[in-house]
Amino acid sequence: MKAIRTLLACIRKADQTYNLINHGDKIIIGLSGGKDSLALCYALNLYQKFSHTDFVIQPVTLDLGFPGFNRKPLDEFCESIGLKLIVHDSKEVYEILSIQQEKQKLNHLPCSICSRMKKAAINKVANELGFNKVAFAHHSDDAIETLLMNEIYGSRIATFSPKMHLENANIDFIRPFLLVKEKDIKRFVKEENINVMGSSCPADKKTTREDIKILLNNIYNQFPKAKESFLTMLSNYQQFDLWGEEIYLQINQEGLCLKPVTTPLDEWHVVNIRQKVFGDGQNIAFSDNEVFEEEKESTTYLITLKKDIIGTIRYRFVNGEYKIERFAILKEYQNKGYGKLVFNFLVELIGRQFNPCTITLNSQEYIIDFYKKCGFEPVGDIFQEAGINHIKMIKIIK
Repeated sequence: MKAIRTLLACIRKADQTYNLINHGDKIIIGLSGGKDSLALCYALNLYQKFSHTDFVIQPVTLDLGFPGFNRKPLDEFCESIGLKLIVHDSKEVYEILSIQQEKQKLNHLPCSICSRMKKAAINKVANELGFNKVAFAHHSDDAIETLLMNEIYGSRIATFSPKMHLENANIDFIRPFLLVKEKDIKRFVKEENINVMGSSCPADKKTTREDIKILLNNIYNQFPKAKESFLTMLSNYQQFDLWGEEIYLQINQEGLCLKPVTTPLDEWHVVNIRQKVFGDGQNIAFSDNEVFEEEKESTTYLITLKKDIIGTIRYRFVNGEYKIERFAILKEYQNKGYGKLVFNFLVELIGRQFNPCTITLNSQEYIIDFYKKCGFEPVGDIFQEAGINHIKMIKIIK
């Protein structure tokens, strides 16, 4: 089978599995001149013709200011497949990266800053042109490499998503090549005689990702089925089995614990408790949307007593401070000392993890003395929040 048919089959499967492309979509393709982006542009141009989905594509190249950039081969490639290239002037990127490299005393340009700046630049183009999606050419090998990098260097199990919505830019990032193997892209480029541009990035082949690529190739040579297993694992939600859902941070030996919120059922319990304590108990109106907005940047816990869920509490990093919020204990468990144990435990937990730091909260006026006994001091004036008097309180951890 010719490589282009393999690429198109993978695009179709990714599109149908992750709902990437819809009628009316206007999609920017980030075109760097490397094999991956050239293959994506070529393949999406064909996919547009037979997918029965009404969408438009527009290749865009960012001139990042790297020495040796030449747009001519990209213009010729786009013209050969019936498209017209847009080149966006983003030369400030190289200047900023060079400054950061010197400032941070790095051996090469800082990749993470470069990635963020490129995304911001291409978002700007998409907004200016009225496009709602940006397609990147990240493939399955990239996804596995990112997974391993996050595990080794970030202490987390994560890779990039098939699609991601950026609220601020109102843009969707999509990755139609998510299921494509790099070897098939190389085969496609050879079969179609595509003129691939060399990378103008001075850090090319000198990054941590290159080290991970070498490590993975060694694994694949020793265990030939490993790549397929890794790729299957990324979408195998039915066999997801890690320790996160089993964490119950022990507060005392009587069964009082903090359980991190990790599942939709946990989130439901959080909303239910807040409704009973704040809504029914104090007539405070709140929206369920807070679980999906502020909760994204929060560390939220359920408070459990043996097998019972008795409350919830969370904290967020806001303006350089760790702010404890939404502390709620169900009525039947109040005035039994559980609240004080939970609160002091969380303060100690934050203090150990982020020392030195400042921990804050907005206390209702009637409970100020409780927080004073926990080492917090009021600052500023009384203010109204949800129709109830509050005051900001702080504790500095040194």
